[in-house]
Amino acid sequence: MERLLLALIAMVPDSFLSLCYGLKPVVIDGQRLNSKARLLCDIDRKTATPVRETPVETTRANMERLAGALAGKSPKLHSVHDIEIPTDFGALPARLYKPVDSPSLPVLVYYHGGGYIRGSLNSHDGLCARFAKYGGFAVLSVDYRLAPEHKFPAAVDDAVAAFNWAVHHGAEHGLDPKKVAVGGDSSGGCLAAAVAQQVKSKGDAQPVFQMLLYPTLDAHLTAKSYQLFEDGFFLTYDRIRDYRDMYLNNASERDDFRASPILNRDLTGLPPALIITAGFDPLRDEAEDYAKALQAAGVGVGMVRFPAMVHGFMSMTALLPQAEKAIHQAAEALRHVFEAE
Repeated sequence: MERLLLALIAMVPDSFLSLCYGLKPVVIDGQRLNSKARLLCDIDRKTATPVRETPVETTRANMERLAGALAGKSPKLHSVHDIEIPTDFGALPARLYKPVDSPSLPVLVYYHGGGYIRGSLNSHDGLCARFAKYGGFAVLSVDYRLAPEHKFPAAVDDAVAAFNWAVHHGAEHGLDPKKVAVGGDSSGGCLAAAVAQQVKSKGDAQPVFQMLLYPTLDAHLTAKSYQLFEDGFFLTYDRIRDYRDMYLNNASERDDFRASPILNRDLTGLPPALIITAGFDPLRDEAEDYAKALQAAGVGVGMVRFPAMVHGFMSMTALLPQAEKAIHQAAEALRHVFEAE
């Protein structure tokens, strides 16, 4: 039923939805909210329950169901199969997407979003498959440990382990160890940024690129966009705060660069990055501030804002044409990086 409803909404012209809203667009900070995104926000506002009042199992199940409906069908690839990555913390589930049959493919190690407490290989299956299809590279999607069962820094440890595995053992699975990038959306974007910073600080092999999609980068939650889009735009300030508090062990960990990559004073020498933001997203400003900080440190950065969109829009391909556009743009940027290596 949800898939049918979203399919019907996707067929409705934005102009018609604007009429339904009484010709009163939502305009904030010089941006006009997309009508279909607005409808999704209205539905979410009426149906969502506070994170702390909802069992985590229910929260996770809700995301899986909604993600499947919003993403639509995944494109067909040469191969998609689940694997286990051995780590010091146990076997780490992952899913490897290959668009073509090749003995050595460049690879994007991808960390899903979900506030560190939810999200899975399945919730981001459509997004990862599209990256592989449109970019012509492999994608290794990582099912890192989630809070509150596994608090900080468990997710970071898993993220680093997955990247290092791709570098040192990926060749055994047809991956090019010299062409490994990291990426992620929301909390997964934070993990990707933290991986790049941590391996650099240890002098280990670095990713060739960072793909950061509307990432959370400052656990203090003080950017102006938190006030501009505090409530009513799919991702709320209260949810972000609750996710953070379920993930971290104490307030002092907010200063740790692995939880707040933007607070790292030394960003020099990091790999180039693409940072994509949504205009109506509480996380918008800290992501764009991080892009500026990377640029100031001499790091090559591409920054793209989709002003009419909300947080998580790139996973809403069944509803929003802008999602496909953004995925193509990100995949193309990474493809060019791999080809230049």
